[in-house]
Amino acid sequence: MKKITYILGLVSAMTITSCDVLDLSPEDFYGSGNFWNTESQVERYVLGLHNDLRNDYTMFHILGEARGGTMRYGTSSLNTSLSYSSPIKDNALTADNTGITGWNGLYANIMQVNHFIDQVENACSFMEDKDKAYYLGQAYGLRALYYFMLYRTYGGVPKITDVKVLSGEKPSPESLYTKRSTPKEILAFIKDDIKKSEDYFGEDYTLDRTMWSKYSTLMLKAEVYLWSAKVDTYDHKAGGKADLEIAKQALQPIMTEKDSKFKLINDFSNVFSQKGNDEVIFAIRFQDKEATNWAGPFIYSTQLFPDQRFGRDGKLMSDTLQLKGSVGQFLHEYKKSLWDIYDADDQRRDKTFMEHYADANKSGFGLAMKKGIGIINSDGNRVFETDIIVYRFADALLMMAEIENGLGNPCASYINEVRKRAYGSKYDSYKYTEGDFAQNEMAILRERDKEFVWEGKRWFDVVRLKDADNKSLAFSAEANYPNNETPDMKNPLLKSDEEYKLLWPVDIGTLNNDDKLEQTPGYGGKEAKW
Repeated sequence: MKKITYILGLVSAMTITSCDVLDLSPEDFYGSGNFWNTESQVERYVLGLHNDLRNDYTMFHILGEARGGTMRYGTSSLNTSLSYSSPIKDNALTADNTGITGWNGLYANIMQVNHFIDQVENACSFMEDKDKAYYLGQAYGLRALYYFMLYRTYGGVPKITDVKVLSGEKPSPESLYTKRSTPKEILAFIKDDIKKSEDYFGEDYTLDRTMWSKYSTLMLKAEVYLWSAKVDTYDHKAGGKADLEIAKQALQPIMTEKDSKFKLINDFSNVFSQKGNDEVIFAIRFQDKEATNWAGPFIYSTQLFPDQRFGRDGKLMSDTLQLKGSVGQFLHEYKKSLWDIYDADDQRRDKTFMEHYADANKSGFGLAMKKGIGIINSDGNRVFETDIIVYRFADALLMMAEIENGLGNPCASYINEVRKRAYGSKYDSYKYTEGDFAQNEMAILRERDKEFVWEGKRWFDVVRLKDADNKSLAFSAEANYPNNETPDMKNPLLKSDEEYKLLWPVDIGTLNNDDKLEQTPGYGGKEAKW
């Protein structure tokens, strides 16, 4: 086993280890005389980069969903303490209570990508240019994804494009400090990485739904330009229709592959139970005896549920979902007010959730989330091996609805494609009729709320989508879901004077480790001047 120590001024010193097994991390990192000599080594490193993403896939929920108002906080229906209740789920962020630390650990993965780009672009002469290009298309796409997560979370962040390595004499701490670039600079950097990814892929549309592809880059491009079009972030001013047109163009290859490579599959639950199905554009692979997801704590505790909770029919429930003792803690629960927005005819409700009650009279409502439930394996055990889907065709449809709405074009047809699957033979009773801009935005948000539970999108959706005054729906009481303890209290996620909370504060430990770092504006102390 080799150990290489990386130093970044913007985070505390990190040690990253590697072994000769592909399901842990890239085989080697820097300066090894026996690495970067064959294409198989390069390919294994790319697999390692994807494994890094798998190791940190919870970023989609923590950064992209937990603050979005759909998650219950405080105490669960089973009287367990819920994770991330404060300051994340209740949006009570302060400089002293940031909820996450060290940029959520994403720079460790960025450094791995940086090293790969440096080696493959500037060395690896044994490889054909076309083979290099395919791998570099993946690497630039992954780096753009990480930086886009950071951008939407913090705004301006340190722009790191190399690997800082401790070797020989120890460098001075000052030489490793890195200030935060402005939001405008970071967004331009992300767009540049996306262009490089597109250019390297060229006409290579090879599709492996568990590896980053050109289709993944195009979905990310649409997301980035949709955000760029609609969201002001200090020195970045929303680009409006020009950026929307770019987002629309990015989706065209995906939309034109409809029915050949990508389509909505008929049964909503099969999107998650059938690996690599036609709806998936890019997913993070999990497998029995290799790696499992974290769906268990979103379902119920097997110590607190069987023969203690009642079903819709008023009867006591057993271990209904056959967790078989595999879940000891119940840490995350969705709100009843979210469940209430589903129509009884919407297949997504009962394929996403199982409701349960404290008694036969249906008091003490609770929810188990079923999307990531996995399988009963050959040993008879429950295994949470459901893939984490990053991009799927339903997302492309609803992004198209939002793009067309922003361009002043009809958008109902895209919403209705998603509803057709949701309502099946009863679709005609639930067909969406075109509204004005604000009505369409709210309809798109509600459709995304019902479609993408547990897929890490709701917080980013509610920040990006707008009301009639072009203000983020994060400030709209109508867009929020009351907590279970206060079902009649309709408050927005953020108050009108809390606009600074659209971005997260940087934790004190990270700030103290780098003299060049400044705090996110609005949180006090030495704040960035963007």
